[in-house]
Amino acid sequence: MIKAAIVGLGWWGKTVVESAAGSDAIRFVGGASRTMSPELEAFAKKNGFKLAANYEALLADPDVDAVVLATPHSIHSAQVIAAAAAGKHVFCEKPFTLTKRQAEDAVAAVRKAGVTLGLGYNRRLHPEMIKLRDMIRSGELGTILHVEATMTFPNVLFINPSHWRADKAETPLGGLMPMGVHAIDGMIDLCGPVDHVFAQSFRRAAAIDADDTTSMLLRMKAGMSGYLGTMTTTGPGFSFQVFGSKGWLRLEGVTHVAGASSEERRTRLFGTCKFQPVKGEAKSWQAASLDVSRAALEAFAKAAEGGPAYPIPYDQMIHGVAVTDAIIRSAGSEKVERVN
Repeated sequence: MIKAAIVGLGWWGKTVVESAAGSDAIRFVGGASRTMSPELEAFAKKNGFKLAANYEALLADPDVDAVVLATPHSIHSAQVIAAAAAGKHVFCEKPFTLTKRQAEDAVAAVRKAGVTLGLGYNRRLHPEMIKLRDMIRSGELGTILHVEATMTFPNVLFINPSHWRADKAETPLGGLMPMGVHAIDGMIDLCGPVDHVFAQSFRRAAAIDADDTTSMLLRMKAGMSGYLGTMTTTGPGFSFQVFGSKGWLRLEGVTHVAGASSEERRTRLFGTCKFQPVKGEAKSWQAASLDVSRAALEAFAKAAEGGPAYPIPYDQMIHGVAVTDAIIRSAGSEKVERVN
């Protein structure tokens, strides 16, 4: 049993805590947040953990084995490095960092300290994504031609302009960081490294100064192409599709919508699945319900205790950040950008 502390108790931090309830692999014993309130104190009491004064107090607590970061993206790298120096395992919510250099520094720190680093790309652990990976690896889809995803939610229509997620420095290119990085991680997992990208991003309906419509083209080193679209001022949705010379497979579902129930945000991300072979009838089915947040935390906890390695290798964590960095550069330059 890994004893963990949650850092950041906004709506997603609370969801992460709820996902671990009753787990045999990990439980929360501490927490810290930038702002304290009676509501947070009641939440901590209900979920059986103590609130600390700050992050440093959690790192100094010998009863804490690991920290789980649900904090602003810009401070992830420094927090991971501090956790590693304190000998704590660390699970970092996505996106990992805002620059490749920050990601490299964070990974170097955990390697040096010999602690485990987990990353919250929880969709990768869903059985339908695993099944899709197996179909690609076995050749069931043939030569992979193209992979594409569209991710949408209405959150920016209702966001407080003073919230850190409304800051373009924290959330460049609208839906890329809160949603799109999940799809990029999936593309890297299924198709390998990305070679170059082209992106456009702009504002159409957002009341705040933030892009709400972003489209990205990718070319993988293995030869297939990719597309990712994100929108933050429309209805919630998720679609992930892989096209091969023997047929295509599409996964549909929803996104993490602020205000939805904790159970929905954790267990109902995948819905209708459809496989259309080149020859023969299409097959459709409903994805199994799975708490992917809990699955990611438990995979991290088992890795921290010496079990199987966390399913996202460190080089892929770093490459994912390099891809988002290139996408941001491309939207600014209006040119194709290489992934460094």
